[in-house]
Amino acid sequence: MKIVCIGAGPAGLYFAISAKLQDPDRDITVVERDPHGATYGWGVVYWDDMLDLLFINDQVSARAVRRVSTLWKDQEIRLGGDVAHLGGYGFATQRAAFLEALAQRAGRLGVAVHYEHPVEDLTEFADADLIVAADGAGSRARQLHGDHFGTQVETGHNPYIWLGTDKVFDSFVFAFEQTPAGWIWFHAYPSSDTVSTCIVECTEETWRGLRLDQLGEDDGLRVLGKIFQRPLEGRSLMSQSRGEPARWLRFKQVTNTTWCHGNMVLIGDAAHTTHFTIGSGTRLAVIDAVELVRSLQDFPDDLSAALRDFDERARPNLRRIQSMARNSMHWYEHADAYLDGRDAVGAAFAMAGRNSPQPGWRTRRFRLEQLPVARRVESAVGTVRRLRLAGRRGEIPFVPSWHPGPPPAGPRPAGPPAATGSEPQPSPALDGAAEAQDTRHDAQRAEAEPVAAPPIIR
Repeated sequence: MKIVCIGAGPAGLYFAISAKLQDPDRDITVVERDPHGATYGWGVVYWDDMLDLLFINDQVSARAVRRVSTLWKDQEIRLGGDVAHLGGYGFATQRAAFLEALAQRAGRLGVAVHYEHPVEDLTEFADADLIVAADGAGSRARQLHGDHFGTQVETGHNPYIWLGTDKVFDSFVFAFEQTPAGWIWFHAYPSSDTVSTCIVECTEETWRGLRLDQLGEDDGLRVLGKIFQRPLEGRSLMSQSRGEPARWLRFKQVTNTTWCHGNMVLIGDAAHTTHFTIGSGTRLAVIDAVELVRSLQDFPDDLSAALRDFDERARPNLRRIQSMARNSMHWYEHADAYLDGRDAVGAAFAMAGRNSPQPGWRTRRFRLEQLPVARRVESAVGTVRRLRLAGRRGEIPFVPSWHPGPPPAGPRPAGPPAATGSEPQPSPALDGAAEAQDTRHDAQRAEAEPVAAPPIIR
């Protein structure tokens, strides 16, 4: 089988790896419009569930990803000088390092990866048995098929900008600052031992009130640096990643009524996006890749049946996630109303419970959890759990003799393989991505989103 993947992001590269592992005789090519290493974004954040899936599917690439990742512990909500804690832990890596790890693994398996190869016409792939469109939210490959996919795009109201900072956080930090024009906040997490990802967001009114819609790159960074001087502890914000300045964007939620047409299939952001405050673009891209390969395995002699199987199983599972993402996006678009008059603990509780009403007793318990002794206990429990899960998936060499070993792949479940044997995530900042999405320097591909992470109360 001859396969062409359009897009060398997480979805395209991980599908190529998985498909080649399943059948080494497949002729697989990945084409990417941008130069090698030119990923226009900062960090990718993820949790145990994605690591479990990576280790089950391919331990070599899983270990490569983990080697370039850093661990963060705790989630802090900072409201001015006030701080609340949500606990938990997660992993993060620079997007460029993550993609390079996957690209090297794909190349060693015999996948041809071609950069600086824009796709404007699909006729060059006329001899391909399967075309996998993994070229981001503004997918050119998808657009070439007109209305066949039933694409709909919903644009959010809040402007946001994906920055970096030389302030290396050791926790996942949400910092809210009040200005004369309204509230503005950032989501920040360490993406290496030298930089952190920092996504700044605010309402349209605040954005215009601060004149961020008019200021140039340097002046805009100075304004933001002054606003966030306290949580950044005087460290600087960085706009340019790989030479491209960051731009203010608005999230675009992409949905499609079908993910396949003829011998072409959509995966990753080309098929779906979820708002960066709840959706996990990277994790969902990996799930798409694994599930598509499983469908090809189940229907080895009938490509049409395989693509229908993938579409009928994978697509419906995104409805609930995208519904939650819309609710989350709506909360942040009205954040000023939820933040006014609250302390950090109240704001954290309101933000964490935005997708479901919380009973009064949860508020009292949440405040008790802010006590130092409670946080120390939670941290210790989280460390034990993290090491146990790392041993289970084979991430660390020592595994107790009583341990059952990595969770088996087993028969394919009805839904996506989001649950891979690990326990539910401890107050995850994001439901697996924030991730990161496939932000690019051109107008179409810059519509995809970074990973940010609102907490979820247990």
